[in-house]
Amino acid sequence: MFEGVPSKEKDPRRSIHVEDVPLPELGPGEALVAVMASAINYNTVWTSIFEPVSTFGFLERYGRLSDLTKRHDLPYHVVGSDLAGVVLATGPGVNRWKPGQEVVAHCLSVELEAPDGHDDTMMDPEQRIWGFETNFGGLADVALVKANQLMPKPDHLTWEEAASPGLVNCTAYRQLVSTNGGNMKQGDNVLIWGASGGLGGFATQYALNGGATPVCVDERTQDPKEWKRFGARIRELTGGEDIDIVFEHPGRETFGASVYVTRKGGTITTCASTSGFMHEYDNRYLWMNLKRIISSHFANYRESWEANRLIAKGKIHPTLSRTYRLEEVGQAALDVHHNSHQGKGRRALPGPRGGPGLLRDPEMRATYEKEINRFRGV
Repeated sequence: MFEGVPSKEKDPRRSIHVEDVPLPELGPGEALVAVMASAINYNTVWTSIFEPVSTFGFLERYGRLSDLTKRHDLPYHVVGSDLAGVVLATGPGVNRWKPGQEVVAHCLSVELEAPDGHDDTMMDPEQRIWGFETNFGGLADVALVKANQLMPKPDHLTWEEAASPGLVNCTAYRQLVSTNGGNMKQGDNVLIWGASGGLGGFATQYALNGGATPVCVDERTQDPKEWKRFGARIRELTGGEDIDIVFEHPGRETFGASVYVTRKGGTITTCASTSGFMHEYDNRYLWMNLKRIISSHFANYRESWEANRLIAKGKIHPTLSRTYRLEEVGQAALDVHHNSHQGKGRRALPGPRGGPGLLRDPEMRATYEKEINRFRGV
C-alpha cells in the first residue's frame, strides 16, 4: 500500500477502516467490555503505516502459541491500546470483575507461565501490548481483554477523559518515577522532551508532584554545535545545575543532546523513539562521565495500578485536547502522526455511547475542573 512512500507522507486514513467483524469467543480469564471511549497512541500510527514492521506478524506469532490465541491471527487487526467502558461478560475463572462495572484497561498482556515475569510482569517472555501485538483492541464498540488488565474507572472523569491517560500515564510512571526507571527523587532536575504531548504531559505532572524541577522542551535538535548552548540555557533555568534525569522518547532527533546535557552520573531513560529508532550520540559524554541509559517499556501490573490510582485521587490529570467520532479514527491517527495536536487527542464513540456519561463524583470533578481541561481546545 505504501511502497516507496516516505514515512511522513503515509496516510493512516488509507489503511484504517470501520466495519463489522465477528465477536471473538470469550476464553478463561478474559472479559468483553463495551467501549465508551478509546484513544490514539503512536503505536496505532505505527500499525497503520506498517512501520517499523507490519503488526500482522505479531498476530501470526501470537496465534501459534495456543489454541486460544489462534483467535488473534486474522486478516484484520482491531487496534487500540486504551479504553474506558463497561464490563459486558467475563470468562471462566474471573472473580473480581462483574458485568455492569465501569472500568479502564491498561495494555499489558502477559501469560505468566514462565518464572521471569513474576518479579516484574514486563519481563514475561510472552509480554505483549494489547491492541498492538494482540487483536481485539479498544478502537471498537466491544473489546476483548484479559481480566487482569481491568482497573476501576476514576469516578470524577467523563468516559473520554478516563480513556485518555492509560498507556501514556502508565508508561511515564514507570519511566520516570518507578525504581525500574528513573527513580526520580525530590530536587531532581528532569529534562522532558515533547512536554506538551501525551507522554511528556504526564512526565511533567509527575516531576511537579514529586518535588522535581521539570525543564520542558518542544523544539528538537541533533546538531552537536547546539548542545553546548542548550546545556548553558538549562543551567540558566536551574540555577547553575545540570540535568539529573532525561525523559527521552523522540529518539533519533534528540538523543545526542540528551546524553550531552545530563550531569555526571545522571540517567537517560528512553522509550518509543517516535522520531526514529536509530539513535546517535557521542559516547565520550556517556562513558567518561558515568552516565546511564535505562530502557523503559510500558509498565507492570503494579505500576499501572499506582498510575491509575493517582488519576483517581486527583493527583494526576488527563491531557485530553479533543475528541473524535469512531468514523474519524483514521483522521485522528493522521493528526498524531503529524503531531498536529497538543496533549493526548482522543476519539469518542458515536451516538448515546459517547459523551460525558454518569459522573459518580461531581464534587471532586468541580475541584479539579481547571486541571482536567488544561489541554482542551489547544
